[in-house]
Amino acid sequence: MEEKSRVQELKEVRKKHPRVKKDDKVIVIAGKEKGKIGTVLKVDSEKGRAVVEKVNVVKKHARPGPQTAQGGIIEKEGPLNISNLMIVCNKCAEPTRIGMRRLEDGAKVRVCKKCGEPMDG
Repeated sequence: MEEKSRVQELKEVRKKHPRVKKDDKVIVIAGKEKGKIGTVLKVDSEKGRAVVEKVNVVKKHARPGPQTAQGGIIEKEGPLNISNLMIVCNKCAEPTRIGMRRLEDGAKVRVCKKCGEPMDG
C-alpha cells in the first residue's frame, strides 16, 4: 500500500466551510424541489447538506417505541446538498451569491453580491 503525501492528507481533512447558516432564507436552484423557498433548519458541514423547512419532505415509517408513542407514517424534511441552495437576500429579496467583508471593528460579515448589504445582524 502506497503512502499518501502530506498534501493529500491535508486536502482530505480540510473541508470548505458552508456559507449557508441556520435561519437563512434559501431557494432551491436544482433538483426535483427546484424553485421552492424555505428557512434552513439545520446544516451539516461535514456532509455538505442542509435541512430546509417544508422542502424535500419524505415519508418515514415508524414503529411505536419509547420516542414515538404511536407508530405510522411520519413526514419530515430530508437533507439537501448545499450546492443546490442559494441564499435569498433580506434587503433586495433576490437569490444571490455571498461575499465576505471585514468591518471596521474587525468582525467578518457575509455580504449580498447584488446589493452589497450585510446579511448578518
